[in-house]
Amino acid sequence: MVDRRIVWTSLGGLACIVAACTSPPVPSEPAPAPTHGAAGIGDEYYPEAGNGGYDVDRYELDVRYDPERGQLTGEATVTARATQRLSRFNLDLRGFTVSSVEVDGAIADFAREDSSELVVTPPEPLDEGSVFATRVRYEGKPVAAKAGQLGGNGWYRSPSGGAFVFGEPQSASFWYPVNEHPRDKAAFSLTATVPKGWTAVSIGKSGKSTTKEGWTTTNWTEPDPVASYLTVFAVDRFDVETGELADGTPVRNVFAPGADDARDEAARTAEIVEYLESRFGDYPASTAGGIYLDSATGFALETQGTPTYPSGPDVDLLVHEIAHQWYGNSVSVHSWADICLNECFASYATWLWAEDKHGADLDSFYRERVEMMPADLWAEPLYDMGAGNEFGAVYVKGPLAVHALRMRIGDESFDELLRRWPAEHENGNASWEEFEDFAERVSGQDLDEFFKAWFRDTERPADEHLHPARPSR
Repeated sequence: MVDRRIVWTSLGGLACIVAACTSPPVPSEPAPAPTHGAAGIGDEYYPEAGNGGYDVDRYELDVRYDPERGQLTGEATVTARATQRLSRFNLDLRGFTVSSVEVDGAIADFAREDSSELVVTPPEPLDEGSVFATRVRYEGKPVAAKAGQLGGNGWYRSPSGGAFVFGEPQSASFWYPVNEHPRDKAAFSLTATVPKGWTAVSIGKSGKSTTKEGWTTTNWTEPDPVASYLTVFAVDRFDVETGELADGTPVRNVFAPGADDARDEAARTAEIVEYLESRFGDYPASTAGGIYLDSATGFALETQGTPTYPSGPDVDLLVHEIAHQWYGNSVSVHSWADICLNECFASYATWLWAEDKHGADLDSFYRERVEMMPADLWAEPLYDMGAGNEFGAVYVKGPLAVHALRMRIGDESFDELLRRWPAEHENGNASWEEFEDFAERVSGQDLDEFFKAWFRDTERPADEHLHPARPSR
């Protein structure tokens, strides 16, 4: 039996007590030097959109808006996790005067750069992996909207004196500090205060309103991760109607003064959700309904769970925006080059509605539309179309391409694809290239040339891709 306290070497009797002969501690690696978070998230289309160095977990906003003065006062708390050791980081914010910034309760230095960057320097570097909260206090008159892509350029005033802000690819930074890119989705809550007689609306479930000293306050909570462009803030003398879907999901339809002509369409919300569930799977949002404006904005937007509509919407527009709750909201783009994942499929949803609700012959309709397609639309790619071109061909050429895909892989595989894609990427992000791989797995086909002809090329597809034969069962 060996005494375990003593270890003898083979070199002639040197010994030591084990407890005294342990290896010296290995010095720990020094922490990496802190670095600046990037001023953009890495989307080539919009290099300054979003920011690097952190991922947001949730936004908690408290805003007060006076429509008569056009003045907003806000306090935003942004809770995030550092993805590198940060010496400073950026938030996106357009307009307003920032009065103070705190990081984890400590006063932080800040500066404004360019038209959209709020640069924050915490008093101490933030360790990689640490969770930190940034509180920003700000106020001023919001930037007014000008002509641009889908409202992504500021605030609108309504005919009745109210105001609203929504749009893509940017809109959130026009009313709160944000990591403004769909790649960084986060939970969202809002406490909104407006003068008595006015109503503020946003996304998520709303709490009971309270009125004190001439001001009315309402809370809104969206627990699901949401892309920031899918948030909305609107103030008007709204008429609010509430209800429920069959599964208990709250329905909220909000009508601005002068928007009464949209009530018949709004009343079909539950019917549309039920139909789209039959094609895409369970409804993925926490609320349903819509915000109906009396303003000719020229576009609607699929704001989370509660799409926002211009004056005079029809049922097809509701089908399109509600379809986005699966294609675009629950599954969001990785980069703006992937926008066909949103718009091509939401546009095709109106074709499915026409087929199943009205008996439309989609093959015949497809052939007619192919022959009517102008050459300039054939010349626009559906994937990687270039910054500023995202919201064009996807609405016309896009549904044609989706129907061609349906013919190529057959109804059985197509139906499986429509349901599995949003289910397998729920509450996440995905790229167009990932979708192509997914479609090949579901169908068991090599679709490289098909996808190239329809989604990347800039000319009318060859007949083999334009009129593919449906696979035999």
